[in-house]
Amino acid sequence: MSYVGDTTAVGTDNPKEEGTAANKNKKEKKQKAKNPEEQAEQKGKTPQGAGGVKPVKDGEVLAHADSAVIQKSKAELRKERREKQEAQRAAKEAGKVVKKEVPQRVPDHMKADVAETQKRVAKKLEKQQIPMRTTAQRKVRLFDHLPQYEREASLTKSISFCNSGIHPAIIKLGIQYAEGVINGSNSRCIALLAALKQVIGDYSTPPNQELPRDLAAKLKPCISFLNQCRPLSVSMGTAIKYLKWQITNIPGDMNDVKAKELLYGHIQNFLEDRILVAAAAISNEAVSKIADGDVILVYACSSLIRRVLCDAHKKGKKFRVIVVDGRPKMEGKEMLRRLVQEGIKSSYVLINAASYVIKEATKVFLGANGLLANGFVMSRVGSSLIALMARSSNVPVLVCCETYKFCERVQTDSFVFNELGDPDDLVDIGNRQPILADWRDHNFLTLLNLVYDFTPPEFISMVITELGMIPCTSVPVVLRMKQQDMNET
Repeated sequence: MSYVGDTTAVGTDNPKEEGTAANKNKKEKKQKAKNPEEQAEQKGKTPQGAGGVKPVKDGEVLAHADSAVIQKSKAELRKERREKQEAQRAAKEAGKVVKKEVPQRVPDHMKADVAETQKRVAKKLEKQQIPMRTTAQRKVRLFDHLPQYEREASLTKSISFCNSGIHPAIIKLGIQYAEGVINGSNSRCIALLAALKQVIGDYSTPPNQELPRDLAAKLKPCISFLNQCRPLSVSMGTAIKYLKWQITNIPGDMNDVKAKELLYGHIQNFLEDRILVAAAAISNEAVSKIADGDVILVYACSSLIRRVLCDAHKKGKKFRVIVVDGRPKMEGKEMLRRLVQEGIKSSYVLINAASYVIKEATKVFLGANGLLANGFVMSRVGSSLIALMARSSNVPVLVCCETYKFCERVQTDSFVFNELGDPDDLVDIGNRQPILADWRDHNFLTLLNLVYDFTPPEFISMVITELGMIPCTSVPVVLRMKQQDMNET
């Protein structure tokens, strides 16, 4: 019996004890309902109020708002970071494309102010046994990147005629270039072709060598020497490129006699087709533009313009010529002398009076040393000024130029590339005592003798070539046609 009583006391079958337990549970629920905020603080949770809204304190609202702002700013930062990375990738790809399209290398002849480049050029010339010109004592800072050619020392003083790889005909031609004996684009090119004929005639292929490779290597020092005497003109560059192309196409097993005859024929064809026949075709086209009573204004001396005027006079056309000249070469005097010998009525003025006589002119004829791919005309300095005055006076400007003077170079000013002549040429003023004879003694005085200037295509009415009359902007088309013809041959 005692066992049963103990068991009843331990279990939950007693109704009094069950009632007391239920009352305790009810009291605990009531306390929970009375103090929900205290329980929420202990558990770290906000209890829900009526309608499912969680009532919170003022401090807790600010904390939640700050956390939302922080989360929003992080998302925006990630988005901005992503956009920045994409922009950087796009910039890298664009940079790669630009590097492929635009070469960054500057030719050595336009880096005269870079010491490393000059050392490299000196080593190259030393290997070819060619003397290098002495550095100019004083230059205008704007043209420090260009070499200045002065007549202080002779280039041939250190050349040995026995061991040198330069042909005597090339040495003679280089001295004539440097001293100004041979001037003019066509004259320089014709003299070059004649000298190259002599070089080829005296050449003999060494044993175990092929003529195309060895002859091309022998011509390199000759061309470098001419470039040291005076920069190569556009016409000379075209002739050299044409001759090298014909040399590379000679079969390696052809003997010297046949190879030389073949090269002689190519040189003669270039001389006749590109220069002589082209000049005749240009003259016929230009003469048709001259009418009776015209007043033709020309600048300096151009062999092609002189031929046009002489042919027009021989055909009985009555016109008058105004020759405009400028220092330092005063080439217009030779032009005037030749025209007077032909019986053409002519007058002569200096360039500082051109603005007065341009009103009398009905047409302006100009020669050209080269025509660039962007339509700019490269000619002797002063031509751009004449074209500008003619444009302001509504006088048409006609440029006569052979297509072999067209080049792929692009230039819009006279500073990036030009030829700097001897500054002492500006000192000589004729029979009078030169005022600037001691200009080198003045440290703050420099003389600038530019050889060429570049005329914009807006100032040129038309270009007369052997292909007909074309605008300046058609130069790339002509170059493309010439390249196709060369590849086909």
